[in-house]
Amino acid sequence: MTTTTLAVLVPLLPFLGAAAGLLLGRTAPGFVRPLAVLPALAALALAVLVAVRQGGGRAVDAATELTPTGSIPIELALHIDGFAALVAVLVGLVATCVQIYSTGYLRDDPRYPSYAALVSLFTSAMLLVVYSGDLMVLLVGWEIMGICSYFLVGHYWETPEARAASIKAFLVTKLGDVPFLIGLFALAVDAGSFRITTVLGTVASGGLDHPTLIALLLLAGVAGKSAQFPLHTWLPDAMAGPTPVSALIHAATMVAAGVYFIARLLPVFAASSAALLVLAVMAAVTMAGSALAALAQDDIKRVLAYSTIGQLGYMTGALAVGDRGAAVFHLLSHGAFKALLFLAAGVIIHAAGTNSLAAMSRMKDLRTRVPDAYWTMTVALLALAAIPPFSGFFSKEAVLGAAEHAATGHAEHVPGAVGWIVLVAGLLTALLTAAYATRLWLLAFRGRGAEAPDHGRQPVAMNAVLWLLAVPSIAFGLATGVLPDWFDGRDLTPTLTTSVLGTGLALVGGLVTYGTWRHTTALAGSVPLGAVAAHPEADAGKVEAEAIASHTPAYGDVASAADPADPGRLLLGPLHRPAAAGFHLDAVYAALFVRPVQAAARLVRFLDREVVDTYVRGASAVPRLLGAAVRRAQTGNVQTYVSALLAGTVVLVVAALLVATGA
Repeated sequence: MTTTTLAVLVPLLPFLGAAAGLLLGRTAPGFVRPLAVLPALAALALAVLVAVRQGGGRAVDAATELTPTGSIPIELALHIDGFAALVAVLVGLVATCVQIYSTGYLRDDPRYPSYAALVSLFTSAMLLVVYSGDLMVLLVGWEIMGICSYFLVGHYWETPEARAASIKAFLVTKLGDVPFLIGLFALAVDAGSFRITTVLGTVASGGLDHPTLIALLLLAGVAGKSAQFPLHTWLPDAMAGPTPVSALIHAATMVAAGVYFIARLLPVFAASSAALLVLAVMAAVTMAGSALAALAQDDIKRVLAYSTIGQLGYMTGALAVGDRGAAVFHLLSHGAFKALLFLAAGVIIHAAGTNSLAAMSRMKDLRTRVPDAYWTMTVALLALAAIPPFSGFFSKEAVLGAAEHAATGHAEHVPGAVGWIVLVAGLLTALLTAAYATRLWLLAFRGRGAEAPDHGRQPVAMNAVLWLLAVPSIAFGLATGVLPDWFDGRDLTPTLTTSVLGTGLALVGGLVTYGTWRHTTALAGSVPLGAVAAHPEADAGKVEAEAIASHTPAYGDVASAADPADPGRLLLGPLHRPAAAGFHLDAVYAALFVRPVQAAARLVRFLDREVVDTYVRGASAVPRLLGAAVRRAQTGNVQTYVSALLAGTVVLVVAALLVATGA
């Protein structure tokens, strides 16, 4: 079987699994779990085979015209280079782990068949984006992911938080997709094709007429999909969905799509220095702002959500300095340990019966209830904090090294200011990342107070997936010696300067946070935990749904969960409340956009009801009045009819005489 045929099957198998799962979900429920897991597992195996055959060498290209358009053709095309091959493996791995994990996490959920089918469709759409060689076909997968995210984030639709989060995710990403679509059309007009290889060839020959405009339009869509400032606000609220969905969206799909898109079309953005500067500023604000917000969150999933935003900032920062190898390397590394973090968080939420770190900090021996989640999350947090030799150290240092390279003027076509912006923001974020990672670990696993509730053992499938994802979180960075073939020959070995600075700042952040925690704990003393509802059944999804519905600080007033032992409060000081509320960007957007739109809608409704409907009612009232008058004349009396006829005849004769006399 040829590599092209195998590549076609990779996105096709999850799509067929989704279709079969929707058809058989009610009639044959016994087939739902195999139809969820096996297509994803088969797609992973085929993606690995495609990556081995591609081998980091020459890109695999194939195309057939999808439909004659009369102008710019749309082709069903494949373009598989080293980046695409590795990202597809990541998508397949995380999707398979999520599907296996979900069989235990949502095993008693009556909506599991539709959930599993949507996850499969989500996976298929992302794989289509990864392998697509035509921008319009890529757009199809791009939009399908947006639709799937709406349904998956709103899985617990009984809760108002989930309903609001799903609508917000859909609207914000669609807001970015509008200029994104315009940018794709403008790019195709300049290049004369939607084919990616043709577009890149046009850029290489200097054939783009409006590179800055096109790049900025495309960046709007990327900011929405990859949750970059200022369109990042949907991602923390998306935590209202099931934890496995969070792992899928944050690690391998949706948010990774925007970064991957820029990496694939990086020459388009590099053709404009202004676009690179905008990308760098966007990345810097995203990195630093999200890290500060993560340090103040009470909900464990919101901490990880802001962490994802910050790590995506690293990736876009690497792209801003023109190094797509470092960006994709961090994308792959981050995908493994962030999926592990979310899935481990799901186990912890199930054990604690709450999403609240403040509540967990008052539970003694929670780590003994979930030993698998404790050890694997520790590994993932070390990778997140970029502590050597874990994978996050190698990938994050690759980004910082690329920024240093650009800042010192060694990156071609990249302004030095761009490099300095990314480097300074990246180092600051390294400090803050270690701080919030240490804070999460301390509050979740070093609590003091009442005994942690016993909600039963987690299913084997959930714990097995955690250890599976722990392997790349530990070892992926050590594979830098064999990766350059897939990364344009880029040497991914960390540089000495950024390694010392980055690791040193990370250690400082972790140690300061630990010292602050010890100090605040000593001052606060042990605060006993109030009654926690027991959930002896092992349906983690139900526990999470109830935690979402009951845990007000997580999705309502995020700054209200007071915990005197929380080191984040002391570290942030007066910044804590605005950081906990996401620096009130939602309030700003509500004032600038939501309320004016609602006011305009109310005005339109008033005009429709009070003005337009008045004319409509008037137009109907006149015939009704005439009809009533005519109906009164219909008495049934023949003498009346004859009298009226004679009177009318007399009037007509008189009128005729007057007209004749006047003439």
